[in-house]
Amino acid sequence: MLIRSAVFVKSASKLEECPETNLPEFAMIGRSNVGKSSLINTIANHSKLSKVSVTPGKTKLIGYFLMNDEWYLVDLPGYGYAQIGQKNRMHRLGITHDYFIGRENLKKVFVLIDGNILPQSIDLDFIHSLDQKNIPFDIVMTKIDKATQKEFSLHTRLFKEELAKIVTHMPKIFPISNVTKRGKEKLLDYIEELIN
Repeated sequence: MLIRSAVFVKSASKLEECPETNLPEFAMIGRSNVGKSSLINTIANHSKLSKVSVTPGKTKLIGYFLMNDEWYLVDLPGYGYAQIGQKNRMHRLGITHDYFIGRENLKKVFVLIDGNILPQSIDLDFIHSLDQKNIPFDIVMTKIDKATQKEFSLHTRLFKEELAKIVTHMPKIFPISNVTKRGKEKLLDYIEELIN
């Protein structure tokens, strides 16, 4: 799939503020500082579409990006950042949960995993919760340029081993480089398949 246009549409602080649309939605979520904004910019071919912050945990709202006037890329608040405070953390969990349960046109959730490090329990716990709720999801491995090929292969193998213990169906895994753009086309082609 070729991205011809990518436009930020709006932010929503609750489900009721999300756009009224029948267009398919593909959501991205991950642990804070996993590279979500950079990935959105990579997918959109736009270096400044989603603001990249040096401070983890900055995404507080649901962000809607209209791609090719055909589908939405949805930026969800990250999980696992301790310094935002209990009240904000519970609010983020609430709007994310409401989004997962309440958006009928949600086609897929892409959980972003840092491919530069060993499997993290917070990621596995979140994935397990999606699986338990029958929310459709797959995995995107980010920051793959920061690990050697040997390290990345090890991290991926260990991650798959941990996944096998907690999910009923093994998700697809898409390694993507925000530096070289390697893997981007495979993800976009997969999204196109799901749309069609």
